[in-house]
Amino acid sequence: MDFNKIKDLMQSLDSSNLMDFELKLSDGFYLRMNKHSNATPSVPSVASINNNINNNASISQTDDVPNINNIAQNLSEPITIIPEAKDEIKEGNIVASPIVGTFYASSSPTKPAFVKVGDKVNAGDVLCIIEAMKVMNEITSQYSGEIAEILVNNEDMVEYNQPLFRIV
Repeated sequence: MDFNKIKDLMQSLDSSNLMDFELKLSDGFYLRMNKHSNATPSVPSVASINNNINNNASISQTDDVPNINNIAQNLSEPITIIPEAKDEIKEGNIVASPIVGTFYASSSPTKPAFVKVGDKVNAGDVLCIIEAMKVMNEITSQYSGEIAEILVNNEDMVEYNQPLFRIV
């Protein structure tokens, strides 16, 4: 989130009847603002920030403009870091991609997939093909068991070490 959007949010909170405001974005950005008067931190008002911006003042090193150090020193309550929810770890063995490339479930578009959910596989069986730099690389199973889950779709781009299959 850029500085102008944060400034606009501060102005909106300042002119509203809201006392508390929290914003959590999916990329991990977290912002909390309040207008409680029980603590008087020395963080400048929106007006002083606007004056500095309008006067082309440097906002990185001035004392009357917030930076991470003076904001942190004047916080009246602890900062809470909210961890992202982690996916549940399921039982079984994960077969991960050894290379970056394009995932193919079969050797050609007209042929059936090498494996599907519910199939029994043995160590060494071909599970899929990953194309990298025009080379078709057969990916084999390191485990014997049943295909419980296929974690990517046909023709998806896959990353190094990305989970492809779960075998139980």
